[in-house]
Amino acid sequence: MVKSGHLRRLIGLAAFLVLVFAALGVRLVVVQVLSHDKYRRIAEVNTQRVFLREPRRGDILDTGGNPLATSVPVKKVFADPSLIGPYAEQVAKVLAPLLEYDPVDLALLLLPTLKTNEAGHVFTNQYVNLQRKISLEQWQQVTQAMAELNLGMGEQQIPRNQKAFYRNLRRGAIGAADTQLRQYPANTLAAHVIGFTAENEEWFNGYSVTEMSGRDGVERWMDAKLAGARGWRITETDNRRREIVVYREQEVEPRPGLDVVLTIDSVIQDIIETELAEVMKQHRPISAEAMVLRPRTGEVLALGQLPNYDPNQPGKAPADHLRNRIIADMVEPGSTFKIVVVSAALNEHLVTLADTFDCERGAWHFMGRVLHDAHGGYGMLTVENIIAKSSNIGSAKIAVYKLGEQRLYDYMRAFGLGMRTGVTLPGEVNGLVWPVPKWDKLMISRIPMGHAVAVTHIQMAMAMCAIANNGRLMRPMLISRLQDSTGKVFARYQPQEVRQAIGPDAAQKLVTALKTVPTKDGTAPKAALDHYTVAGKTGTANKVINGQYAPDKYISSFIGFFPADEPELCISVMLDEPHEGYYGGQIAAPVFKRIAEQVASYMKLRPDREPSDAVVSAPATERLGTASVRD
Repeated sequence: MVKSGHLRRLIGLAAFLVLVFAALGVRLVVVQVLSHDKYRRIAEVNTQRVFLREPRRGDILDTGGNPLATSVPVKKVFADPSLIGPYAEQVAKVLAPLLEYDPVDLALLLLPTLKTNEAGHVFTNQYVNLQRKISLEQWQQVTQAMAELNLGMGEQQIPRNQKAFYRNLRRGAIGAADTQLRQYPANTLAAHVIGFTAENEEWFNGYSVTEMSGRDGVERWMDAKLAGARGWRITETDNRRREIVVYREQEVEPRPGLDVVLTIDSVIQDIIETELAEVMKQHRPISAEAMVLRPRTGEVLALGQLPNYDPNQPGKAPADHLRNRIIADMVEPGSTFKIVVVSAALNEHLVTLADTFDCERGAWHFMGRVLHDAHGGYGMLTVENIIAKSSNIGSAKIAVYKLGEQRLYDYMRAFGLGMRTGVTLPGEVNGLVWPVPKWDKLMISRIPMGHAVAVTHIQMAMAMCAIANNGRLMRPMLISRLQDSTGKVFARYQPQEVRQAIGPDAAQKLVTALKTVPTKDGTAPKAALDHYTVAGKTGTANKVINGQYAPDKYISSFIGFFPADEPELCISVMLDEPHEGYYGGQIAAPVFKRIAEQVASYMKLRPDREPSDAVVSAPATERLGTASVRD
């Protein structure tokens, strides 16, 4: 018989075991059923990884399909110092030449350091971004160098656990992620149109993720279309963070960005930048700008300025060189503005080209101030000759005695002055056109010669294009279409008319007057072409600095189009503070001529005149002038 004492102990042990198994059962129910989701999430955090996959950024192409911006695959190299241990110096010595590092600096980056997380746990840093984009060939050299790394010891006799350390050092201490490098094959060509990109580094799931974004130009304006969409991979990893492929749950391919095809023609762009470089050498202006446009559609075939910069290395250029002056700088337009005054009066049937005005021999007293004409002044001039001679007094009298303040203001706005043109580039400004209630008594006589109003270069060029386009103001067009890498078109952009600034009849009459400017009797005989009739207007404006007109500092310009009666191209040239001459007809007009001749030949434009029709002799008025000049 079992003694009672033993029996009690057996019963107690059995009861204890029952309680233990019951507790385990309850715990299993809690873990497996009631807290299933909680522990599943913990397990996923420990083993499941989400890898983001960067899409290829789309290209920017010129109108002929030539790449102006493209992306090439490269590797972003990083290191895990926890796997390097005490061998940072040896690794740095091998990799420094391949990664273009100083060996000492690289060794410091590779040294393991202790860090503390939010929970207070101390750990060794496992990620150092070496911040180098290297080619696939260079990455192969890096992996080969690591595989052959000599640590200066016999590894055959060391324990197995130490062999595993050396194996992990060679295979996993230096890693790489797929990324891309933005390249601009044409270097500085059309830099202010294309813009540039920058990279933002984000941390996701313990990994560094690089995001490329546009910072200026088309790169910024079309960033969402160029960027594409990220892909991702959801998978499981082992304790060394290596993927277990059989447990891969999701894999979504990234969607590449679309290619943006511009209206820019690289050949024409190169022509204008070459000519701007020549005038920069010859006349040493602060800056030189030029545009080539199609008046009927508003297409921008070329847009450039000097100084410029290399989008491959924008950080090496002064900040002032990055600014797109053509859309961001406001200047007084000078006498190019006279096209607005005269066309408005013609459109309102207030004058004809044959009407005459007394130009007072170069000095007109108005509201207690004297308004001067350049070139010694004139007597009686027709409206047509007011344009040809660029008379300040004549244009002012048209505004004062014919148009009046409100109508002058209305036509300035009709031509798009004082408002953005809508060009697809960031940074465009409105310009400055004061509403009539803010005008003083002199402004009605000063605005007609380009005083007391500030415009951008592109605004004035589009206003001239409107004259060439039977009075229709167009929105400047830089982007032709969006397509994928196979050439499939996703969107095609069409020319956009903004408004009818003046009627076709008034526009044609003004064209007749503008054709007299590049003749021996006008202010720009140096703009005349041998095979094409040119219509255009000169401008020479005193610069305003700190609210005052600066002596001997001028903006020189010429805007013209040809063939005058069936315009194909409009070319605008502007120089800021040229030396050794400053009249628009003297400095800017020859640049127009050289650009026009080359572009017309390249585009095979049909001539509308014989060479014998051209008149190239310069009038004596070009050699005269005063400090208050407005040609």
